Amino acid sequence: MASEGSEGEHPSVTLFRQYLRIRTLQPEPDYGTNPKLSSVLLNSHTDVVPVFQEYWSHDPFEAFKDADGYIYGRGAQDMKCVSIQYLEAVRRLKAEGHRFPRTIHLTFVPDEEIGGHQGMELFVKRPEFQALRAGFALDEGLANPTDAFTVFYSERSPWWVRVTSTGKPGHGSRFIEDTAAEKLHKVVSSILAFREKERQRLQSDPQLKEGAVTSVNLTILEGGVAYNVVPATMSASFDFRVAPDVDLKAFEGQLQDWCQEAGEGVTFEFAQKWTEPQVTPTDDSDPWWAAFSGACRDMNLTLEPEIFPAATDSRYLRAVGVPALGFSPMNRTPILLHDHDERLHESVFLRGIDIYTRLLPALASVPVLPSES
Repeated sequence: MASEGSEGEHPSVTLFRQYLRIRTLQPEPDYGTNPKLSSVLLNSHTDVVPVFQEYWSHDPFEAFKDADGYIYGRGAQDMKCVSIQYLEAVRRLKAEGHRFPRTIHLTFVPDEEIGGHQGMELFVKRPEFQALRAGFALDEGLANPTDAFTVFYSERSPWWVRVTSTGKPGHGSRFIEDTAAEKLHKVVSSILAFREKERQRLQSDPQLKEGAVTSVNLTILEGGVAYNVVPATMSASFDFRVAPDVDLKAFEGQLQDWCQEAGEGVTFEFAQKWTEPQVTPTDDSDPWWAAFSGACRDMNLTLEPEIFPAATDSRYLRAVGVPALGFSPMNRTPILLHDHDERLHESVFLRGIDIYTRLLPALASVPVLPSES
C-alpha cells in the first residue's frame, strides 16, 4: 500500500484518500464580482452506502491505493471523488488569482443514498438555500467505460409501490378459492409483463438509453405464518423508475387497473412517489448548456447526454427551478458505484480536477441572463 504523502504521490490524491475516511467537510465559497447575478452551485453528498467487507479486496474505508494507481474505497466513485475535485479546482483557481462574475457555492449534503428526504429535499425549502441564489447546478453523474463522458440532464422518477392482496384463508391442504396469493400473482404477472415490454423496447432501439424507458423490479414479497396455513393477506413491493416523458396520472391509473383486474381486495400504496420530473435544456440556445458543452468541446471531450436511470439530489434542484447537470468526469472507467471493490484510478481523478478547473470559469462567466437584467 502506498502511504499518504509518500514520495511521488500527488497532494490531491492524498487529500482524496483522506476524505474517503471522513463524513463531513466544510468548504469555503468563492464569491463572484457581481453579486446581482445568480450563482453556480456545486453539489455533492457526503453519505455512502453500506459494504459487504468480505467481498472487498481491500478495506473499503482504508482508501487503499494499489501498485497500479487504483484507489479503493466506498465513495471512490459515488461521490467523494467529485467532492474533492470541486475543492481542488476552486483552490487552484483562487491560488492563481482568478475571480469571476458569478459566485461559486459548494454544498455537501447528507442522506442522498436514502432518498435525500432529510437532506437536499429539506434544504431547498430553507432560507439558507434561497440565500445562495443558485442559477445553475452541477451534481453527480456516472463513470463511462468508453472514451466519452456521460452528462445527465434529467432522471427517472422513483415510485416505490407496495401491493397488498387480501383473500380467503384456510388449511393448506384445501383448494381454497379467491386466495390472496392467487390475486397477488395476477398483479405480479401484469407488472412483470410490462417490465418485459419495456426491456424489449430498450433492446430493440440502439438509440435508447436505460434512462429513457421505465424499469421495474419486484424487490420484496411478504405473507404467511406457516406452511399449512393459507394467508389472508400477502404483499409485493416494487421499485419503479418512471421515465420523464411518461404521463404520471395515466401510469398511476394503469396501476389501479392491474389491481382491479386481479379481483376484490387488492390495493396499492406508495412508499415513495416523485411527481415533478424536470428536464435541463441541452441545446446551444441555453446559455448554461452552451457554456458547459463549449468548455468540454475546447478540451476535446466527447459528451453523451442521457437521462439518469436512478435518482439523485438533482431532482430537488430542478424541481425548484434550478437547472442541473449530473456530471462525474470519469471516462475509461467501469461503473462501480455501490459495488464491491469500488475504485478509481488516480490519473482519472487528477484529470477530473483539470476538467473542473476549465469548466468552472466558463460557468461562472455566463453573461447576464434576461431574467437578471
